Amino acid sequence: MDYVVDTLGNLAGQTAFGSLTLGNYLMILVGCIFLYLAINKEYEPLLLVPIAFGMILVNIYPDIMANPEDTSNGVGGLLHYFYILDEWSILPSLIFLGVGAMTDFGPLIANPMSFLLGAAAQFGIFSAYLIAIWFGFSDKAAAAISIIGGADGPTSIFLCGKLNQTEYMGPIAVAAYSYMSLVPIIQPPIMKLFTTEKERKIKMEQLRPVSKLEKILFPIVVTIIVCLLLPTTAPLVGMLMLGNLFKESGVVKQLTETASNALMYIVVILLGTSVGASTSAEAFLKLTTLKIVALGLIAFAIGTASGVLFGKLMCFVTKGKVNPLIGSAGVSAVPMAARVSQKVGAEADPTNFLLMHAMGPNVAGVIGTAVAAGVFMAIFGIGA
Repeated sequence: MDYVVDTLGNLAGQTAFGSLTLGNYLMILVGCIFLYLAINKEYEPLLLVPIAFGMILVNIYPDIMANPEDTSNGVGGLLHYFYILDEWSILPSLIFLGVGAMTDFGPLIANPMSFLLGAAAQFGIFSAYLIAIWFGFSDKAAAAISIIGGADGPTSIFLCGKLNQTEYMGPIAVAAYSYMSLVPIIQPPIMKLFTTEKERKIKMEQLRPVSKLEKILFPIVVTIIVCLLLPTTAPLVGMLMLGNLFKESGVVKQLTETASNALMYIVVILLGTSVGASTSAEAFLKLTTLKIVALGLIAFAIGTASGVLFGKLMCFVTKGKVNPLIGSAGVSAVPMAARVSQKVGAEADPTNFLLMHAMGPNVAGVIGTAVAAGVFMAIFGIGA
């Protein structure tokens, strides 16, 4: 009988119930909410499902992120090794390779003015940088936080690692990916606030056809120009353009399929779960985290507004040929932000089709956010 009691006692002692704190239960609840949004509402499920599950796992079993230096046998937790790939900027760069292989830069090539809209949306990043410093963050921490304004998770993780701000990587990554997922909720009110119904009804001319030669030359030329000006952007811009060259060259279909499918989804699993696992209650439930989340929202809102306002300026200069709504797609949440531009435009006029026009600023925003990260790295003298 004593053996049975001891055995049951040992089994009970091995459960997680006795070691979990109120904070752990709160983070598990947050993870479940993220799963609900991903599965029921389909808000970027490819991102939110692994992030939410990693969040749940680490708050039930913290040792899954254990550093090998802190363990008796010198072996770390499974997700610790995934997380190292985030810190080394390997996974964010591979994500860009996959994004490039899936992206059509045709709308941007057909309408080069889209670059200006993508650049205008980056104003949110640099505004948030100044606000973050005012909030009391160091200059490097402020730079890492401000990239959330581009709604670009991989670039946020990349810059955070390069600036050695890994203590903030969890909140920054979760905030960036959360805002990417919540683009359909956050952006429309801002877009409608800064535009009139007449402007939202503007129909844009069909984009010109783009030749195969233009599509092949584009990633090569962009890589050379951008990386010559900002060499530190090479890991992100280089991988983005390499993936696109795979796609547009038409001679490496196996590489294109691998980069855009198998490799992309493997990397998303590794990156998503490790990012989610960085949100243990002890590391995440702090006043600093709330500041980061608030700053990210401010940056994203300013980026959306500045893109729309620059779109209004282009509308005025072109005498009504540009619908200002496409400016909101200048944040780099591809292709969700472009779809939101289409949706808001269609609400004003169901016959209006803005998706392809919005894809130009959208992919320009991806490049713009990477360039913004490169600018910060250059300012602080950080090498690639």
